[in-house]
Amino acid sequence: MKFGVSTFITDQGIAPTTLGRAVEERGLDSLLIAEHTHIPVDRRTPYPGGGELPEIYYRTLDPFVALSAAAAVTERILLGTGVALVVERDPIITAKEVASLDLVSGGRAVFGVGVGWNREEMENHGTDPSTRGRLADERLRAVRELWTKEQAEFHGEFVDFDPVYCWPKPVQRPHPPIYVGGGEGAFNRVAAFGDAWLANSMRPEELAPRIDRMRSVAGREVPVTVYAVEKDPGIVEQFTRLDVERLLFYLPTMPEAETLSYLDELAAVAERFR
Repeated sequence: MKFGVSTFITDQGIAPTTLGRAVEERGLDSLLIAEHTHIPVDRRTPYPGGGELPEIYYRTLDPFVALSAAAAVTERILLGTGVALVVERDPIITAKEVASLDLVSGGRAVFGVGVGWNREEMENHGTDPSTRGRLADERLRAVRELWTKEQAEFHGEFVDFDPVYCWPKPVQRPHPPIYVGGGEGAFNRVAAFGDAWLANSMRPEELAPRIDRMRSVAGREVPVTVYAVEKDPGIVEQFTRLDVERLLFYLPTMPEAETLSYLDELAAVAERFR
């Protein structure tokens, strides 16, 4: 079992450089961070977690800027998005950003992707929420073409470009791993694009049958990373009995001193199960 961290990096919490070093120094293997470009003031979509939307959603740093900063001061940990909202992203720019992160990190980028839940947010990007699934799939196909072809072109319903040069290419071959986030509605996307399923945190007894269903849809043994796991050793022990590759502990967004102390606690839990 591998252990990493999932968190929101904001302008009010620990700096990405300090966080990246701290994660690596404690023997954790990965840092995945959330993305929201903005939050509309007039928001009608309910927060999936219930209640008021936490302020961290309003204040996230650009993930590729933050991860590149962390890459500059680390050597080993995987650096990824958990998740990048591809329905709000131009695929050509996204392909370049992920490939650039993979280059400056020496091949440590992970491209975690999702379609998002905030309809008003995606509408501000010109995305129709009713077609966001098809849009996400098409943009992912276009990104893969840009990563893997010297002269890439794409002609689809939402994405259309004649042959282009787009560099740098990723260090990892054929491309950085794509971790597909979401529930059962994302299983076809996992089948088409997933190098791993990035499963939302849930009780282990709920996750086990979903892993089986996901792999049945995919037709292969897709690795599983679980997002936003509690630091409770009892819960972690239950996850270790499942066929899961990695647990990402949820790290609350806090100032530096509190964050470092919390990371010590996470590292201590991880050490119990290595």
